Amino acid sequence: MKKTLIVIVGPTAIGKTSLAIHLAEYFRTEILSADSRQFYKEMNVGTAKPTEAERKKIIHHFIDSLSIHDSYNVGQYETDALVCLRKIFDKQDTAVLVGGSGLFVNVVCNGMDQLPESNPELRNELRLSWNEQGIEFLQKKLLELDPEYYETVDRSNPHRLIRAIEVCLQTGLKYSELRKREKKERDFNIIKIGLDDDRDIVYERINNRVEEMMKNGLLKEAQQLFQLRTLNALQTVGYRELFDYMEKKTALEEAVALIRQNTRRYSKRQLTWFRKEEDIAWFRPNQEKEILEFINAELKR
Repeated sequence: MKKTLIVIVGPTAIGKTSLAIHLAEYFRTEILSADSRQFYKEMNVGTAKPTEAERKKIIHHFIDSLSIHDSYNVGQYETDALVCLRKIFDKQDTAVLVGGSGLFVNVVCNGMDQLPESNPELRNELRLSWNEQGIEFLQKKLLELDPEYYETVDRSNPHRLIRAIEVCLQTGLKYSELRKREKKERDFNIIKIGLDDDRDIVYERINNRVEEMMKNGLLKEAQQLFQLRTLNALQTVGYRELFDYMEKKTALEEAVALIRQNTRRYSKRQLTWFRKEEDIAWFRPNQEKEILEFINAELKR
């Protein structure tokens, strides 16, 4: 019998962690995080990691597994995640993968296409253009070269924009096409569960999470990381806005409002990515019973 990977996806703050723990307890198995921000041990408050109590209850992999100083990419994650899954499947029939980083989820399920190695000269040229003309230059360039990827990428992350532009210019092909060119067959079954809810409910959950993060010390954490703010790992919502506040570009109240706004935009991009996948079964976060019934029915097929 093939083993089974249960994949849980959806927008940020929708309740993926809670469902993952519930399913891992039920199936007596372990969880792999596919949230690329949760890899970094220095980023805690702003990444909504599972609590210490939750991690003691269920083994979580790829939480605090890296430093923000480490170089790590989705190809390395594919290799590491498959090794981890083999170890889990030696003991259990199922495993749980959870996260909102679509590229990291996709690479475990479908594999990573072979993309060209970085061209240092081209990358330096793009970085120089970014420094001189701002991120708008990168956004406009990517829109010209690959409008499909432009619609799903985090357009506030210059490093992802540069990488996509670099691949397009090197190959003459769209980055989105190269990444989707070949689906690799896995030796385990995959059941995909998507969580979503009404927009006003999702946005309320996001606003509440941001408020909770600020109460739990997000500003203090950002202050401790301020000197390292140019690192790639820190080019993300929740930190960038507070770095701008510390550089006196915005007021604190405005920075927090921007965190809420940018998180809402990020959640829309997440849904745009996942809604394109036809093999995801969608549920509301409060449908744990129905989700479990669906998974058990799929396992019996």
